[in-house]
Amino acid sequence: MRKAMRGRRAMAAFGSALNDVISLIVFSFLDLLDILFCFLYKILDYLMEAEWRPCYCSSSPKDMITSLGKILVSESGGSKVVTLSSTKLQLEDISDTLYSRPCLLSDVSRLTVYQLCRLKNISSTTTDASTSTSTVISSRGGAVVSSTSGNPNYPTTTFTVNSAIIQMLRGKIGSHKSPPVPRWSDCHCANCNPISQDTLFVKAQGPQDGKMVEEDVLFIHGFISSSSFWTETVFQNFSSDAKSRYRMFAVDLLGFGRSPKPADSLYTLREHLEMIERSVLEPYKVKSFHIVAHSLGSLIALALAVKYPGAVKSLTLIAPPYFPVPKGEQQATQYVLRKVAPRRIWPLIGFGASMLCWYEHLSRTVSILLAKNHRFWEIAFRLVTFNRVRTYLMDGFFGHHHIGAFHTLHNVICGSAGKVESYLDVVRDHLNCSVTVYHGRNDQLLPIHCSLAVKSRVPRAQLKIIDSKDHVTIVVGRQKAFARELEQIWNS
Repeated sequence: MRKAMRGRRAMAAFGSALNDVISLIVFSFLDLLDILFCFLYKILDYLMEAEWRPCYCSSSPKDMITSLGKILVSESGGSKVVTLSSTKLQLEDISDTLYSRPCLLSDVSRLTVYQLCRLKNISSTTTDASTSTSTVISSRGGAVVSSTSGNPNYPTTTFTVNSAIIQMLRGKIGSHKSPPVPRWSDCHCANCNPISQDTLFVKAQGPQDGKMVEEDVLFIHGFISSSSFWTETVFQNFSSDAKSRYRMFAVDLLGFGRSPKPADSLYTLREHLEMIERSVLEPYKVKSFHIVAHSLGSLIALALAVKYPGAVKSLTLIAPPYFPVPKGEQQATQYVLRKVAPRRIWPLIGFGASMLCWYEHLSRTVSILLAKNHRFWEIAFRLVTFNRVRTYLMDGFFGHHHIGAFHTLHNVICGSAGKVESYLDVVRDHLNCSVTVYHGRNDQLLPIHCSLAVKSRVPRAQLKIIDSKDHVTIVVGRQKAFARELEQIWNS
């Protein structure tokens, strides 16, 4: 028995070492390939749109942000940008992982040095960027207003300024020309380019025959998915009693599915929240609601719950991407990036996540091959399966927008690294709603430790580990059982 155990451990160690070596070779090659594609897309963009397009790997953050019509006010330790509306100047965070993603060889060298320093008890000095300062022009005679990161419970800090100041700030940006929508590398079909650019696509299901709505439920999907993740699964399996009582909303997040895909958006947490408010809470006059969210959507759900603490009646999170940042870690966003996308070829789902996270131009290439040509792949899939397999998961995967997906991944998942703990503290201390967390035991994308960490932070949360289920089959394949479980949560 002991020999067998030692043999398995040796095989596991050998497999892990082999994975590390092959991953180092593969991702070093991808580092070089992404540089090549950077130059290729600059040429193609110029030929197709008669204008050079800045990117995060070859431009300074300032150049990239200002090209999108924003003002970058800080470049150290998690940048902040100023966005303008008719009456307000808003300050929000963007993740430094957008423009600071070291190649694998340099990252391995840095980690090696770090580990050697720890063994020798040598403390290295790094820049503390936990409270970055931003400077904007005030409406009081040109005085200067400085602001730190603001209230950790809320995603933005807002300043009310005179309209003349806004015009002056606009002038500092220069004559900004919005990129064409859609771009040459995006799909041009009607589903991918809705007529309305002001609100999200919302699928609503509620009581029929004039029955009164008792409660509202908001469903938020995960990364590279859509509202179909809910409407084609649990929506069809709710009991008649639930359908007669609850009004349910499933949204396509900004940049996904049939929702708008603005080319000049940074797809920050604030933008996602505001679009949900504008598309669901305000037009449907939602005053209180339950939230059900999967993966990436869990972070948006937490921010929404913190913003409306008295309105949330229950909070159900499925495979939340929560990675507690160790004390002393100076680069929280980079830490989360390495956890979400560890740059390993195995498991395959982790390899895919690493491709999307680390390589701006290779991920754009994948988007061109798949998302831009989704109609071809849909037809091919139907022909191969003789139209016997429903393709709603493929529809959600193919319906994303490269700029939206890349920015959402970095600005929401990585960019919220320093906020999630404060969000969970607010849920624990200031929300009276029930909290339920689901996780598949076989989830290879986000480990069970993520949900265990949520449970540790919010002790009253009910944690349910589902055996033999992964990141998707935690819902898909057990939708009938999951629908019943949701009804029990809402009724309680």
